[in-house]
Amino acid sequence: MQKGQVMERPLLEEIHDRLDEFTATERKAAHALLANYPMQGLGTVAQFADAAGVSSPTILRFVARLGFPGFADFQKCLRQELENQLNTPLARSSAMESGPAESDDPLVEQLVENVRETFEHLPRGELAGMIKLLADEKKTLHMIGGRFTDALARYMAAHLRIVRPNVNHVAGQQGNWLDQLIGIGPKDVIVVFDIRRYQNEIIRFAEAAAKQGATVTLITDSWMSPIGKIASFVLPARVAVPSPWDSSAALMAIAEVLIAGVTRENAERSQQRMQALEDLRNAHDPENDGEHRL
Repeated sequence: MQKGQVMERPLLEEIHDRLDEFTATERKAAHALLANYPMQGLGTVAQFADAAGVSSPTILRFVARLGFPGFADFQKCLRQELENQLNTPLARSSAMESGPAESDDPLVEQLVENVRETFEHLPRGELAGMIKLLADEKKTLHMIGGRFTDALARYMAAHLRIVRPNVNHVAGQQGNWLDQLIGIGPKDVIVVFDIRRYQNEIIRFAEAAAKQGATVTLITDSWMSPIGKIASFVLPARVAVPSPWDSSAALMAIAEVLIAGVTRENAERSQQRMQALEDLRNAHDPENDGEHRL
């Protein structure tokens, strides 16, 4: 990959998409790597094999099946992805080339490409499973996001609150999050938005909720938040663009697909709740018929 170029296809996505191609023992290696990505692959072959419960030759076959000539090449790729995870906006700004653009606005082109690539590689089973989970009104939903993704959590909560009951947005000071953790248990679902640089306080919140029995779901970037280790459903999005800042366009697209999916999953309930909301608005609108009905 050349300097300043957006990564074409992260190895993490490659492994996810090709799980069905691996042998049973190679799949064990893949799951061990995904559970502790990318650190699991940065030790020795023997350490990787021990963590996966397979032989060292299996690890080498797994690496070869991914297209690497040797284990050192595989580790070089992992180190590059780790560097991408840890990159700050300032570092990405410094790495950008100032050469002539290939089009009038390459940023716009990459935004569109990110959305297309996200849904092309999005695991369909994960998406369908998450929609069914979020549509289950026996569950209470809790949306939470980071410094830049909290707006997406709030946006998603505002929409889902219309079409189903029991939807919360975890907001405000971090100290107040503990108040919501008190009552979280097996009937709760946590929807987390977390992209690089991953926020420790959100990771701790998700881990605590999982320990209390809640189901954790994750909307993240291609490099995968550590929350992916405990999440029941993971939806990765392409966020890298030729800019110091990561893009939220594909993350927003995933949120809107989930909202639409939940609305369709129980269309009659959704219609009834939307109609009830319209009736309330009309009843509370003094300009509607000239009367106050509060």
